[in-house]
Amino acid sequence: MASSSVAADLELDRPNLEDYLPPDSLPQEAPRNLHLRDVLDISPVLTEAAGAIVDDSFTRCFKSNSPEPWNWNIYLFPLWCLGVVIRYGILFPLRSLTLAIGWLAFFAAFFPVHFLLKGQDKLRSKIERKLVEMMCSVFVASWTGVIKYHGPRPSTRPHQVFVANHTSMIDFIILEQMTAFAVIMQKHPGWVGFIQKTILESVGCIWFNRNDLRDREVTARKLRDHVQHPDNNPLLIFPEGTCVNNQYTVMFKKGAFELGCAVCPIAIKYNKIFVDAFWNSKKQSFTMHLVRLMTSWAVVCDVWYLPPQYLREGETSIAFAERQRIFADSVLMRLEEK
Repeated sequence: MASSSVAADLELDRPNLEDYLPPDSLPQEAPRNLHLRDVLDISPVLTEAAGAIVDDSFTRCFKSNSPEPWNWNIYLFPLWCLGVVIRYGILFPLRSLTLAIGWLAFFAAFFPVHFLLKGQDKLRSKIERKLVEMMCSVFVASWTGVIKYHGPRPSTRPHQVFVANHTSMIDFIILEQMTAFAVIMQKHPGWVGFIQKTILESVGCIWFNRNDLRDREVTARKLRDHVQHPDNNPLLIFPEGTCVNNQYTVMFKKGAFELGCAVCPIAIKYNKIFVDAFWNSKKQSFTMHLVRLMTSWAVVCDVWYLPPQYLREGETSIAFAERQRIFADSVLMRLEEK
């Protein structure tokens, strides 16, 4: 009896070869369609590999963090409804009014300065820089932004470039309200493009077109020329070249790291307690992204100005860029744990 029981157990543990053969090799059974799950069931290793492909580190960099539901009970739901009324019925109109008044005041001061002080370039640049900083502060106020800056404020001097992680276009606004950076940015259509052409060019911003290969050489030359002049505004580059969800970083492009100057990292970390500041441009326009921020309770953010980094002896620009990416990733991970 014992031997027959062991034999039965062995028979149960023995793999059934028919499960691994294609259906057309089994004439006694009717043919059936082979699905992906049938292939993955062959081996747990294949299942894990497929899961890793679907949820790899690169894909996770662009996933929005869905807020956890907290309001679906009889006690909290009325409070949630009250919050919706306050955010959309009171805060949003007040913030929109603040933004509208800010734009009117800005244009009323900017255009006279821009056109009437053409012979006094230094004075005109100084006033325009202060006006751009003021307008960025109005934008931050329209989200009830709570921004904390850590570290020494960036100074205007040659042979330096600032690099920052990129979560949304509001990164530029948050940094610009403290220091008038000259940012390198892709050309945008619509009202964002209008601001680029008419306003941001006054602080030395550099635009490029991703679809024009010749534009890369022109942009690289403009970058090298910009960092040589001591009177230019500090140069700001987002080396990821795309918006990431503020938890990870993707590969840094080498352009900022082959200028032969000091690279000053900036770490921007958003607190998701009230709103997720990640802008997924494939799913949402920037206008709707701003509306989402303006209908939240507040945008909470910390900005760290980190010590400058230099190219090491024998190090390539690609290796330098990767070293800074790993450094930025470790900083974001430590801030995420706090």
